[in-house]
Amino acid sequence: MPPAGLYNGRTGHGRRGFSTVYSRLVIFATLFNDPACPWGYSANPALSVLRWRYRDAIEWRLRVIVLREEPGGDFTPARQARSSRYFRDRCGMPFAAAPKERPIPTARACRALLATALLHPGREIAAMRALQFAWFNSTELLDGDEAIGHALEPVAGIDVPAVLAALDSDDVTAAYAADKAAARSGAGGATDFQGKAARDGDRVRYTAPSVIFECDGRSLEVGGFQPLEAYDVAIANLDRSIERHLPPDGPLPLLEYFTDGLATQEVAALLAGNLVEPDRAGAEDALIDLAAAGVVVRHPLGGDALWLLKEAQERREPASAGAYAAAL
Repeated sequence: MPPAGLYNGRTGHGRRGFSTVYSRLVIFATLFNDPACPWGYSANPALSVLRWRYRDAIEWRLRVIVLREEPGGDFTPARQARSSRYFRDRCGMPFAAAPKERPIPTARACRALLATALLHPGREIAAMRALQFAWFNSTELLDGDEAIGHALEPVAGIDVPAVLAALDSDDVTAAYAADKAAARSGAGGATDFQGKAARDGDRVRYTAPSVIFECDGRSLEVGGFQPLEAYDVAIANLDRSIERHLPPDGPLPLLEYFTDGLATQEVAALLAGNLVEPDRAGAEDALIDLAAAGVVVRHPLGGDALWLLKEAQERREPASAGAYAAAL
């Protein structure tokens, strides 16, 4: 990392915020997301590219939107199942067009993410991904603690019973209220200007996945679902001293880095060079070769798969090692 742009021991915003003390310039990224938003889930290829490309030059903070606190509304199980085909075909992430028994609110799953962030800082992104995989690829009703625990079981490094026990704690309740309010503070910002915000009564809500990048007193807002290039332009205009990692020659380094696993479309996006369309078939061929060699494990997911390095899976707790297959 170049020495330009130093902070003198800049401290972040506490345990639920940016918590590291820095001696160099770092970009802080606040990600507004919700486990039930198909746009937020479909943005994972782009978000994974950013995590690979910029590594620890960006510190991510997840803030939950809380799309629905009560069941109901016009987003019926049938409508959600039908819409999943659109997102699957447009964006490439795994989706199962299977209607759930009833509409479900997102409040309880959002509390689980906040509890994870408080108890296991840094693991909330992995927990979000696990909940998204379950939300869009199973008929689990993720407003119940048992179903949430089942979905979180594959996530290494978190104590699921402790997370569930904390869902109604004072700390989680306070974080829930703070995130819900922050997600509804988008009036007059770039997301609102672009028509990518939503209305919640008289408040303007960020849609998923909205990202606010901050660096050295400046901020840029990339609201709602955007192409990878939109995020990249924002980062380039905030700090050009950070290291930019290129795509690897094959999937293996990616799975060594993303030990929680990647979907096929994510691997394709991560392997694509500048101005090159992701080659999904080529990425899948390479992953199949690694699976045939016993290097990676393929977990069926929707009409696709989640791919994990075999060594990474074997390092997990025994209860988690095969949990993706069981949970999904």
